[in-house]
Amino acid sequence: MSEKHVVVQGATCKCKHSVAPQTDKLKVLSQTKAFANDKDGSKKLIATTMEIGQTLEKNTFGNCKMQPNGTSYNPCMATITKWSGAYEEVTYEENKGNPLLEDSKATCPIGGPDCIEIAKHGQKAEPNQQNAKNADKDVQSQLNPMTNLDEMEEEAKNEGLQAVAE
Repeated sequence: MSEKHVVVQGATCKCKHSVAPQTDKLKVLSQTKAFANDKDGSKKLIATTMEIGQTLEKNTFGNCKMQPNGTSYNPCMATITKWSGAYEEVTYEENKGNPLLEDSKATCPIGGPDCIEIAKHGQKAEPNQQNAKNADKDVQSQLNPMTNLDEMEEEAKNEGLQAVAE
């Protein structure tokens, strides 16, 4: 099994029934304690199976193919009733939900089961000091010849010593 990302606040969703493919961002409203991705653990709330109802920023994916109206289509009014494909090995105490994964899908009463997909999980890479320590210096010098990892490491050590002295 390949590694899957956990879905976080700001993940991008899309509906397979949207006339002109549009996306909307997921808002985490069901819990306030579980975070992922950001180093300070204060920005990216983990989305769970309890993100039910109108939990998208705009609550629409444009016009919906499932709602024909003469020669056009009625606007989508996205409402999530259920999620599938969550990580069921973990249940959060705060909301009794399971974390959503990047391949989780949502059900809409109009679009049907699994019509809403996660387009982007919402996490972003944030390099930290440990990443620099683990970096292969030969590979890094090939990828970025203008950066000297030895100098950066020495600078980081000096800054750490300065902070301790103060």
